Amino acid sequence: MNRHQALIAFGALSQETRLHIIRMLVVAGPDGMAAGAIAEKAEVSPSNISFHLKELEHSGLIDAERRSRSIIYTANYEALGGLVRFLMEDCCSGHPEICAPAAKIAACCAPKTEEKLQ
Repeated sequence: MNRHQALIAFGALSQETRLHIIRMLVVAGPDGMAAGAIAEKAEVSPSNISFHLKELEHSGLIDAERRSRSIIYTANYEALGGLVRFLMEDCCSGHPEICAPAAKIAACCAPKTEEKLQ
């Protein structure tokens, strides 16, 4: 992730509703959530949730996929991990052991993919 991409991502996350949505989608995992369910859980109107989802999708932090008549939104774990790596890439002036606990937490929380399961 480069600086420009990080700024766009942080801009998207700097709003309370969007941060709440990202956290919900991370918890939802690869199954994601439909826009209506996100709006209901976030207690936001459908038109308002649409605006926030568009901003998050533009930032690359979430993905949208049509499933039947619904659009399902999922967290983009690769982009979220890239954002964490961007923050930590020059960790502690050459002393990566200081950041090791944070890096370990970020790695263990990644969703299991089919490749990892095989």
